[in-house]
Amino acid sequence: MKLFRLAILPLAGLVSLSAQTPAATLTLHADQPGPVINKNIYGQFSEHLGHCIYGGIWVGEDSPIPNVRGIRSDVVAALRQLQVPVLRWPGGCFADEYHWKNGIGPRKDRPKMINTNWGGVVEDNSFGTHEFMDLCEQVGCEPYITGNVGSGTVREMMEWVEYMTSNADSPLANERRRNGRAEPWHVKYFAIGNEAWGCGGDMPPEFYADNFRRYNVYLKNYPGNELYRIACGPDAASYGWTDKVMAIAGARMNGLSLHYYTVKNGWNDKGSATEFGEPEWMAILGQTLRIDEIITNHSVIMDKYDPAKKVGLMVDEWGTWYDPTPGTNPGFLVQQNTLRDAVVAALNLHIFQRHADRVAMANIAQMVNVLQAMIMTDGPRMVLTPTYHVFEMYKAHQGATYLPIDLSTPDYSRGDAHIPVVSASASRDRNGLIHLSLVNTDPNRPIRVACAIAGAAPKSASGRVLTAPTMQAHNSFESPDEVKPVPFTDFVLSGGSLAVTLPSKSVAMLELAP
Repeated sequence: MKLFRLAILPLAGLVSLSAQTPAATLTLHADQPGPVINKNIYGQFSEHLGHCIYGGIWVGEDSPIPNVRGIRSDVVAALRQLQVPVLRWPGGCFADEYHWKNGIGPRKDRPKMINTNWGGVVEDNSFGTHEFMDLCEQVGCEPYITGNVGSGTVREMMEWVEYMTSNADSPLANERRRNGRAEPWHVKYFAIGNEAWGCGGDMPPEFYADNFRRYNVYLKNYPGNELYRIACGPDAASYGWTDKVMAIAGARMNGLSLHYYTVKNGWNDKGSATEFGEPEWMAILGQTLRIDEIITNHSVIMDKYDPAKKVGLMVDEWGTWYDPTPGTNPGFLVQQNTLRDAVVAALNLHIFQRHADRVAMANIAQMVNVLQAMIMTDGPRMVLTPTYHVFEMYKAHQGATYLPIDLSTPDYSRGDAHIPVVSASASRDRNGLIHLSLVNTDPNRPIRVACAIAGAAPKSASGRVLTAPTMQAHNSFESPDEVKPVPFTDFVLSGGSLAVTLPSKSVAMLELAP
């Protein structure tokens, strides 16, 4: 009865709603704190693919585009606003053809290679280890390195770790010093291969797991640096891979990766990023929500071998994947980023946070100019995408304590397809502020949400909302502010309870202060 009153009484000050406006009820359990939400769930991914690195991040010291040691200043400033915690590099499929020694030393002397995975273009290796580490230091994030198992050697990977992290008077550490870096870098996150089931070697899980064990022996923890060793995990719902790799190598790893992309109707029917209607909206959101079940099932398998949950699940590639933008190199994976993608990002982040006891990292693919990017560039121009704005709105969740939610919501339906209208996630930060993020997946109607708060009595609230007149709305270089957060006031806080009206197709973040 209390929830019913909250759904009705406080709405007098809100926008006028019809009697048909659906309603949801929510109880936020501030009195039942859960695990800490690992800030690395908000991680990023940068691969040598299209214009992610070259043009998106790296322009060179002689470029007229403002830069610091060749790295774009505008992109760095935007990423710092997100408080990016961790950045994965150099791939992706590119990682298992990348030989790190070709990317150090004077740039004019670095050998070139063909990027056979992505567009067949020439890679000149001007952006290598030193440049990536400089990028991480400028952004203020931790590096996450993916080593080459597919075409590399144990020795090559072993020496890369020594080059980066050893302070000894040794040939490799001294070579790093000659190349301009006196002190070793701190490198925590290191993956032994990428997608070994596919572009990383087409390996059976038993073969990969044996290779993981072998490579792992030679990756040393040099003084002051301890590696967090990440094994190649499954593709989407490949549960047999997880079972076999955990059985053979689970005791030797710190993390297991998982890749899942939101694809409309299979890899041969990905659809347009901007030319879509309500059926495609429903299809993409429905496919996005599948990751909840996928994480749950992989977690059950991991629990069998790791009941203490010492091994983190690293969702280090996720996001939407559409047909490339017409007129672009199809190997560059250029796609526009709409309000639909912002909703996808918010739904994913809610799911990762709900699994905070197991999910230790997530890295959206990719950071700049590729797939579901944060940022798009064109020469000196830069634009922030709707997905960027969700990450910026949600950064208060990073490192906060997860607060469980009981949610009763109607469905958004089209034909036989249906998904929940409301998605929600909550956390409490170290200053006692509660943050409640909400999504309305219905592209047509607002939704009323009556929220009871157990174990807390906030005295004030503020909010922002991200929405637009159309599902296809996006930011362009000519119109960079079509989709951006604005102040949100369609809520009433009364007696420690909250009544909210979410606009259609929207993402909102509320801050509740004691």
